Amino acid sequence: MSTHDASLGATLRAWRDRLTPAEAGLPSGRSRRAAGLRREEVADLAGISVDYVVRLEQGRFTTPSAQVVAALARALRLTVAERDHLYRLAKLVPPADGEISDHIPPGLNRLVSRLGEAAVAVFAADWQLIWWNRGWAALLGDPSSTPPALRNFARDAFPLAGDRPSLAHWPVTSLDDDEVEAAIVADLRRATGRFPGDRRLAGLIQTLVKGNARFAELWTAGAVGAHRENHKVVAHPTVGDITVDCDVMTDGDKELKIVVLTAAPGTEDGTKLRLALLAGIPDSEGAGLPV
Repeated sequence: MSTHDASLGATLRAWRDRLTPAEAGLPSGRSRRAAGLRREEVADLAGISVDYVVRLEQGRFTTPSAQVVAALARALRLTVAERDHLYRLAKLVPPADGEISDHIPPGLNRLVSRLGEAAVAVFAADWQLIWWNRGWAALLGDPSSTPPALRNFARDAFPLAGDRPSLAHWPVTSLDDDEVEAAIVADLRRATGRFPGDRRLAGLIQTLVKGNARFAELWTAGAVGAHRENHKVVAHPTVGDITVDCDVMTDGDKELKIVVLTAAPGTEDGTKLRLALLAGIPDSEGAGLPV
């Protein structure tokens, strides 16, 4: 391969080679011949097949979808400029400034990857799930088995006819459902002011207004706000009911939402949460890695 090769495949290989397992939140191991990530690790982090990564790197496939490009950008910890370059190499238009972004900046990615004592997930401004850690999968079930289009917290909170919850594999209830529902709708209305031209957000709201009477009622009220915290009870299949604190932090102009589920140490719930995280993903589900 030429050192001047700037193709999609060569660029992906260069980015894979420069990222260490520690930077990607993976164990380093002892038998690595190179400092960078293996193809298998990139595939796991991006939620795509190893064969797909091989074909991309070898130039046998040069037009991945926007969803795959976004997943690779997150897995490889790309900066915004690098992410945009990857979109262009894939013959795609990079996300515009006025659109919701699914990209997690490298610094934030490193931060959430180190929160091993909690169940953590990152959502886009429209409450689309874009990243989760092993603790999240252990506590709620691995979302990787759910189609990406359905990994949306607002859709879970306001299901359409025939829908089943997609972000948790067993019952999760809020101690104040009315407050949480109102906060989600107010937060989505706030997002429409920040991202007025985003088609995914507009489509989500249109779908929920037409398909869920409770959402339509709250949307008509016109409240604007942010969803910050609440308390939930997780009916975990291994350790039983766990009451957890749910805190929501927002990162920067992209309105990424970092959701952290914890329980007070030294309490029965704290012990149950620790046991659930130590036990790993029930029923031998997937790895629970970011996608």
